[in-house]
Amino acid sequence: MKTEWVVFAGLAAVSGYVILAFNALVRARNLVREGWSGIDVQLRRRADLIPNLVQTVKAYASHEHNVFVDIVARRNAAVTTVATAEKAVAEQALQGSLGRLIAVAEAYPALKADQNFLKLQEQLSEIEEQLQMARRYFNGTVRDFNIRIQSFPDLLLARAFGYREEHFFQADAASAAVPVVNLQGAPS
Repeated sequence: MKTEWVVFAGLAAVSGYVILAFNALVRARNLVREGWSGIDVQLRRRADLIPNLVQTVKAYASHEHNVFVDIVARRNAAVTTVATAEKAVAEQALQGSLGRLIAVAEAYPALKADQNFLKLQEQLSEIEEQLQMARRYFNGTVRDFNIRIQSFPDLLLARAFGYREEHFFQADAASAAVPVVNLQGAPS
């Protein structure tokens, strides 16, 4: 009779651990999804702002056609991409194009003084700050999730239920580089 109770208590303890660990994995995965949702909201806001920014700069710098074509193509790629890793690459390319667009705008004093442009630039700056916060939150949740599914004994349960490592949303060195803009023929 005593052996039955020991076996029952052991099974109850293992079952309790499995339930708690599984729920913790679900919670961690949902935090990662929530973090990605925050990034996605800010990326959508930025993508929606870009056409207005492009049109404002276009009015002043019509001969900078290549910059406009590039930024529209990169925006479209960023909006249509779904997977996290691919989205990060597309957004990094878009970030570089935005830098070139702002650099072009800097060459036009009348544009730099335009209230509409200044407001758009301010909104873009605000979105970028919120995007950085969302990236930090997402990467923190990814870190915690990855640690959990890579640590023993949760590793066994994570593998059994098909949990896979998530990828961080990070900028590469190229997106942080200062854009180079050819301003030949720009008005002074």
